[in-house]
Amino acid sequence: MAQDMNPRTCIVTKTEKSPDDMIRFVKGPDNQVFPDLKRKLPGRGVWVTAQRGVLKEAISKNLFARGFKDKVKVDENLPQLVEDLLRQTSLQALAMTKKAGLVATGQAKAEAMIRDGIALALIQASDAGTDGVKKLAAALKEQKVYEEREVVRIDEFTSEELDKTLNGTNTMYVALSNGGAAVKLVKMISRLMDFKAMEA
Repeated sequence: MAQDMNPRTCIVTKTEKSPDDMIRFVKGPDNQVFPDLKRKLPGRGVWVTAQRGVLKEAISKNLFARGFKDKVKVDENLPQLVEDLLRQTSLQALAMTKKAGLVATGQAKAEAMIRDGIALALIQASDAGTDGVKKLAAALKEQKVYEEREVVRIDEFTSEELDKTLNGTNTMYVALSNGGAAVKLVKMISRLMDFKAMEA
């Protein structure tokens, strides 16, 4: 069943946004507030813009109690929990994208995919070497000139995280070819990056 994509109102900013730009929170039997990233858990939910700064404001101003119309327990580490869950679900989605046959690992394969014009995104390990990064940056620049289309560049994960996710060794470069799973993955990673970067 398709998810309801009607706009939701942020309890902090009072603005309406797409559910994809927000995070739904629910409360458990003990009135503990926790995130419902998949937006599938039962019960009343309240919505917060998917930005760390906005979530911090919701906590500091006790807006969850107002949103739920009840006394609730909010862990002060909730922003970090949300970030960790966004990261975990992004890496899980990367593993699924590999199963869909849309992942190429290694500098040579990534560069070939970029130059062939079939790369949707390039994931570079945050600890990748400068030589490889420069070579792929040159390939990305050439591709943009010829294709007039920009390949999404992501450097959010370490090589250790990529190794564990893709069952590889010293995984520094991952190219994603265009496909449903890869498009969904890029959106999820962008959400993680926006959550970390944006402040209220």
